[in-house]
Amino acid sequence: MIRGGTVYDGTGSDGFVADVGIAEGRVVLVGAVESADAPRLDAAGLAVAPGFIDIHSHSDYTLLIDPRAASAIFQGVTTEVVGNCGFGCFPIRDPTLAARAIYGYSDELPITWSSAGEYFETLAAARPAVNVLSLVPNGQLRLATAGLVDRPATRAECDEMDTLLLESLDAGAWGYSTGLEYAQESAATEEEITSLARRAPFYATHTRRRDAGAADAVAEAIRTGRSAGTRLQVSHLVPRNGLEESRRCVELVEQAHAAGDDIAFDMHTRTFGLTHLYAVLPGWALALMPDELERALRDPAQRGAMRSHVSILSAGGDWKRVVLLDNDLWPEYARRDIASIAAERAQDPLDAVYDLLLGGVGELHSLMAIINAYTPQQQCEAFAHPLCMPGSDATTLAPDGPLASSFFHGAYTWASWFWRFMVEERGLLSPQDAVHRLTGMPAARIGLQDRGFLREGARADVVVFEPHGFGERGTTFEPNLPATGMRHVMVNGVATLRDGQLTGERAGRVLLR
Repeated sequence: MIRGGTVYDGTGSDGFVADVGIAEGRVVLVGAVESADAPRLDAAGLAVAPGFIDIHSHSDYTLLIDPRAASAIFQGVTTEVVGNCGFGCFPIRDPTLAARAIYGYSDELPITWSSAGEYFETLAAARPAVNVLSLVPNGQLRLATAGLVDRPATRAECDEMDTLLLESLDAGAWGYSTGLEYAQESAATEEEITSLARRAPFYATHTRRRDAGAADAVAEAIRTGRSAGTRLQVSHLVPRNGLEESRRCVELVEQAHAAGDDIAFDMHTRTFGLTHLYAVLPGWALALMPDELERALRDPAQRGAMRSHVSILSAGGDWKRVVLLDNDLWPEYARRDIASIAAERAQDPLDAVYDLLLGGVGELHSLMAIINAYTPQQQCEAFAHPLCMPGSDATTLAPDGPLASSFFHGAYTWASWFWRFMVEERGLLSPQDAVHRLTGMPAARIGLQDRGFLREGARADVVVFEPHGFGERGTTFEPNLPATGMRHVMVNGVATLRDGQLTGERAGRVLLR
């Protein structure tokens, strides 16, 4: 029994003081109870809400390495939607190639599965601390059929992708995602994507361009969602090329919604994008084995062939905004922008990047960069919009154990930053509206029926937190600091965080559609 807290039930309604009773993994009452023969948590002066839902996560693989999901639990996150941006863990035919579309991949945990069903079984056996559901990643569909190719899929390859998509949906996946800005998918045509999206009840897309032409790419996504007749989620909608283009993208979503399209968008909470440095390479280069890639990077002619590829890193044309993060390969360049690194080396920025990659051909996953792109004004306008919800766009991590030295900005900070920034600092959202954006709204978007709301019969994913003390501690260069202010977290009725401390319990489930 959680006694006397201010309940925000996930619907967006005003908070109210009530008791919440939990039994056998479900909420059994929300109201006033004079006495009950049950353990009690005193929530007086605290907020009580449904567990937060991360609609845009990349924890597909890190939950296998360390299923404690500490970075999420300390923020009250009880459910994660993985398989976003075309990245994910199925279907897989060539594990080496598939690793190019898996965030957090490590050779220390080999890929032993192939299909969606096998991945779900592997994940369930890991016993994650959070609930997990997955979309079908288009990047892996393409890698499993066409490989890393810079061309549209053939008719036979499209048919094979269609078969793999249907098999994955039948195995319990909840929808389909694309990452059209990435090399493994950038050559996919609108027709190709639309034909696959028709198979899915939910379609989330990292659009084709997020610098110049961003609004046109959002328009393409809207056409795809409309033609496919599916719910459309535009991932991290705000582009990297300024406030006016951001407003144009939002306006397109508003117009589509007004026209009757089932559309919404999410946004991560960073002022920068985050990706691997190797994202600068075209698909044919990414497909090379390490020794082949080393030869290609040393060959001026091959470098010349790479230069025409417009990537997520090079699209803006401003290398001052691209910053290399901490790493063991090039520690002398950590926390510095590519433009200054190139100037020091008396090189063109692309040549400097190619040299950095050359120095770590066998460890490319260890080189990551941020792309400074967003302003607080863009964040305010996006998160205040009624069609927007926040997402981590990150992997779950833990400050100790096998992931202690890993980082992914947003992992420890996204939900806590959202509450602190939008509710406490800027006052742009009421507590009940912010809870709705973190719970009931993403639950409705993805199609969850019994999570996201505090009501009798719902699954007992429940959080208790300090409304004026919940906030982030992580920073750009010290990202791995757990959030503060989260007191208790129940996942399927099991106390996973108690009095601000992990209990060691892991009661999450793999949710199948």
